[in-house]
Amino acid sequence: MSPWWIRIPFFFFLIFGLMEYFIDSGEKPAFIEYPITQFFLLMVLLILIAIELILKSIENVLFQTLPEDAKERYLNAKSKSWEWTWGKNMYIKLLGSKPIEEESEIILDHNYDGIKELDNKLPPWWVYMFYATILFGVIYLVRFHVFNDYTQAMEYEMEVAEARAAIEEYKKTAKDLVDLTTVELLTDAADLAAGKAIFATNCVVCHMADGGGGIGPNLTDDYWILGGGIKNVFKTISEGGRDGKGMISWKQTLKPAEMAQVASYLLTFQGTEAANPKAAEGDLWVDENAPIKVETDSTAAAITE
Repeated sequence: MSPWWIRIPFFFFLIFGLMEYFIDSGEKPAFIEYPITQFFLLMVLLILIAIELILKSIENVLFQTLPEDAKERYLNAKSKSWEWTWGKNMYIKLLGSKPIEEESEIILDHNYDGIKELDNKLPPWWVYMFYATILFGVIYLVRFHVFNDYTQAMEYEMEVAEARAAIEEYKKTAKDLVDLTTVELLTDAADLAAGKAIFATNCVVCHMADGGGGIGPNLTDDYWILGGGIKNVFKTISEGGRDGKGMISWKQTLKPAEMAQVASYLLTFQGTEAANPKAAEGDLWVDENAPIKVETDSTAAAITE
């Protein structure tokens, strides 16, 4: 029979594991998501301890009813140290060595200054692992060199694709990781609405509500002082305009995600008509990454006519 210091932890963690298995707590453990389960586990532990105390008390009561010779036999049996017989036997089998009492059966005739040699076999666990490596090698050979399964290059490409997908999924919930190299034009209605609110709070005083420009430049034309496009606009908002004049840096005030939102929103002014547009400033901006418009035969014929 196992001692109490094994029984109590065994049953406690058994109940704990069953509780975690049957209670749906999402990504968090049940005892963290639902604090009431901590009280339940405490009660389980106290009940297990109480059961052990009750059993010990019953044992003592029964012991007092025994005759003296039976008490002596019982105490002698209790005094024997507890051994994990199954584990000990399994260890001996895995080790595969002969006990000292049987070493005479495997001793060799080699004798070096009184040092004798034993013909012990290799430990079974080592032999089984060796056989497992052979089996693995055969399966690997057949899979990758006979049936030509995926190569290391293909495996690398698959892992890269999985990593990129994981990064994109992570970016959806971590938009503040955006920077100048990763910023992209946002077209989602929620992002544009957030950008509009930021623009109305911080930018209207210089660029006007319709983007026509005032102290700041006109946002409706195709001319930009520091370059157009989402990356240049994001950089201008983050780092500020020209030294000594122009817009201040907003990176200490706005989060990266907010700067991406307001940059995407103000680019929606492109091609619109302002009530009182300011004269164009800067250079004509042409997006090198924009798709090239190809004229069809019908369009070309209409122009020539």
